Amino acid sequence: MQTNAAYNHSAFLAALQTAERRAACSYYDQHVLEDGEQGYVTIDEGDYAELPPMLIERIVHTVPGALIDEL
Repeated sequence: MQTNAAYNHSAFLAALQTAERRAACSYYDQHVLEDGEQGYVTIDEGDYAELPPMLIERIVHTVPGALIDEL
């Protein structure tokens, strides 16, 4: 796994907060990824048919989607 040499804790916390907020009202997992320019970004697994390996390698944290489609 590749690590960000200049770890930015506040950027990670901001991306984590975004992932948690999105996951609360989503069926899809929310992933926090390392990003060379912004530090960290959040993506919705539902935005991709299948996550490409280049994105999977950058995942540092996943928040499971909270909505369930079963009754």
